Amino acid sequence: MSDAPPLCLTVAGSDSGGGAGIQADLKTMLALGVHGMSVVTAVTAQNSLGVHGVWELPAEAVTAQYRAVADDIGVQAVKTGMLASAALVETVAELLAGTGAPAVVDPVGVSKHGDALLAASALDAVRRELLPRATVATPNLNEVRQLTGLDVESEDDMRRAADAVLGYGPEWVLVKGGHLAAHGGEAADLLTDGDTLLWLRAPRHDNRHTHGTGCTLASAVAAGLAKGQDVPQAVMEAKEYVTGAIAAGFALGGGIGPVDHAWQWNR
Repeated sequence: MSDAPPLCLTVAGSDSGGGAGIQADLKTMLALGVHGMSVVTAVTAQNSLGVHGVWELPAEAVTAQYRAVADDIGVQAVKTGMLASAALVETVAELLAGTGAPAVVDPVGVSKHGDALLAASALDAVRRELLPRATVATPNLNEVRQLTGLDVESEDDMRRAADAVLGYGPEWVLVKGGHLAAHGGEAADLLTDGDTLLWLRAPRHDNRHTHGTGCTLASAVAAGLAKGQDVPQAVMEAKEYVTGAIAAGFALGGGIGPVDHAWQWNR
């Protein structure tokens, strides 16, 4: 019998198409050598063309799933994704406060197709309750706009946006610049804790099949933290992993296909 691998828990919505949400999270965790566990917050009817329905789970169901895992198996890192409502944001924030493991908060607001995945009324709960529990917050530029009201059009704007998000209390912020107009063909992300400033740059791949990118990156960071890596190392390795997954993204259905979580095995 071998020892158990590091333990990583995702608290997120389910993607029936398999490209994002807890499906992407668990695939990422497996690919990076950690044992993935899940708390389902919502069920979506979703495919490559968009989100066709969302059914939020009650807070009691989310709490019961979380406690069942944390109290028996334990967790070494937690990643949060789609939380849907203020009630679930507050519930998950309270659970994180009592866990004692590093938390990666992906403040999911909209899907790749532009479908809303977080009620507007929940934004204040994200700012007030959830972000202060985050070891790392990983907003993309649309989520930065939702949270701070800032429009990011340059790398200087990304620095200001990161400072604004840090003001809500996370230890580190990773501003994902994938939606920014390409600078020299690069996709640039910014990691900072207010003192350290680390730019992560990678080639921008001409591939439209990028469904699940944000979930995958946040889960990869959580996997690194579960292994005992510090935040910069976890983020740098996560960036390398997701860049390869984007390059290998494949067509699925009639719309936007997923990144390839198994790209390291499929080369």
